[in-house]
Amino acid sequence: QVQLVESGGGLVQAGGSLRLSCAASRNIFSFYAMGWFRQAPGKQRDLVATITREGTTNYADSVKGRITISRDNAKDTVYLQMNSLKPEDTAVYYCAAGVSRVGMNYWGKGTLVTVSS
Repeated sequence: QVQLVESGGGLVQAGGSLRLSCAASRNIFSFYAMGWFRQAPGKQRDLVATITREGTTNYADSVKGRITISRDNAKDTVYLQMNSLKPEDTAVYYCAAGVSRVGMNYWGKGTLVTVSS
């Protein structure tokens, strides 16, 4: 069973920065891709960013230029650097891992990010 554990969430003022981490219980190079998703209160879970085994990244339009996904294979950890945060970035952020091109197979329990105005 794969475990993904997120950390780094918290309360930050608008314009501030946070870095989220996702530690995996196995070698992340074994996954086709890993990603971050978020779910705001009363809304569906949406993609934030993904990164493939080869390092190819993909971002939601709403976060391009402000948020960067990266991975450290040696530490089996994926990061989400979030800058210029806005109140609308407030959500629970989930880490996910997929073994193929089709969807994500494993999910973390999430970490809450709250951006105050």
